[in-house]
Amino acid sequence: MSRVKFTAGRVDGFHCEGGKGQSFMWDADAPGLGLRATSTGAKSYIFQSKLNGNAMRVTIGDPKTWAIADARAEARRLKVLIDAGKDPRQVKADEIAADRAARAAQAAAETERTTKARRETVTLGDAWPLYIAARRNAGRKKWSDWHVRDHENVVSRGGVEKKRGKGETEPGPLASLLDVRLCDLTGDRISEWLAVETKRRSTRAALAFRLLSVFINWCESQPEYAGLVPTGACKVQQVRDQLPAKNAKEGDSLQREQLPMWFGAVRELSNSVQSAYLQTLLLTGARRRELSGLRWEDVDFQWLSLTIRDKVEGERTIPLTPYVRHLLSALPRRNEWVFSSVKAENGQLVEPTSAHKRALSAAGLPDLTLHGLRRSFGSLAEWTETPAGIVAQIMGHKPSAIAEKHYRRRPLDLLRQWHTKLEAWMLEQAGIVFEPEQPALRLVENA
Repeated sequence: MSRVKFTAGRVDGFHCEGGKGQSFMWDADAPGLGLRATSTGAKSYIFQSKLNGNAMRVTIGDPKTWAIADARAEARRLKVLIDAGKDPRQVKADEIAADRAARAAQAAAETERTTKARRETVTLGDAWPLYIAARRNAGRKKWSDWHVRDHENVVSRGGVEKKRGKGETEPGPLASLLDVRLCDLTGDRISEWLAVETKRRSTRAALAFRLLSVFINWCESQPEYAGLVPTGACKVQQVRDQLPAKNAKEGDSLQREQLPMWFGAVRELSNSVQSAYLQTLLLTGARRRELSGLRWEDVDFQWLSLTIRDKVEGERTIPLTPYVRHLLSALPRRNEWVFSSVKAENGQLVEPTSAHKRALSAAGLPDLTLHGLRRSFGSLAEWTETPAGIVAQIMGHKPSAIAEKHYRRRPLDLLRQWHTKLEAWMLEQAGIVFEPEQPALRLVENA
């Protein structure tokens, strides 16, 4: 092939010959350097040689961007590679791959640095809402609204005007830890927090600690938080030493001889909804939130049943006993809630504790929590020799024995037999005569 020394004029004036798809001009100065011109008017420097007896061609670049001297230098570099037995195309591919790998490694290192920095600064307050969102929608085991509310309340910063009563809401038990980094949640830090909260509000502190422990376990299962909280932070001895006692409150249950005073005071409450709620709470053994969340669609007056949204099983159906039926039938149907309120935003009875305390004070009875009414149902049932499995199924307790768990799921009629008997016994002890066909109620004289 003929060769000429490349000059700017020759390169600029070179064009593809007519009737051909491409034409070549070869440089006399740099072996293998050529200029290719196509019928479309495009031009490019190329390098052509033989590797292991096979012809090969490599594109260098456009003359508009490559100076002649640079094109010659590149052609000589490629010739050196050929002489060394290396394929310039493979060398270029390896260089591109190495560059990509270096860039990827640099990006990964930067991501790791960013992630590490973020991990080291994430606080309890940052992760807690994400934890709630993740567990709230966790398929079959997703949280109930009540459980979500518990988690939101324990981290509330407070300072919001109360919807009921005067003043502002107080911070939740975990509020003081919200700005603490997860990596700083050591056993000592948790122990100090628990000691303070237990003195102020031991029951809520115990609940907050249980929720915090489960949260920390969840963090360990998440790649972005795993390893941040020091190992065993909730299990070290100094934390266990600060845990409130788990024993139930002594006396947090009605005694048989207290039933007349309790029923008498509760039935005298001016608010009929609160009165019916408290009596139903005792006579069904339901959890306070389960009962306050009862809707009219959950009450079957025809087949005499209540469907309760159970925090354990999802829901359970229990008998609608005669006296409870009477109480519910007399309630106003303001909205969807059985126990409604004209003051609450959602129309649902929110906090009957104050009414209960007034009734206890009027009756001269010691303090009794709303959960104590549930506990009373279980203990008073022993007077009627109601089987423990019957009581557990009505109250929504988890089965405690293999036979109870797998084989004995009692029909509603069997539950009704015992539940009605227990209700009648409580009313009798309270001095109340109730005839289902005759709604009028009266106190038995000298009962």
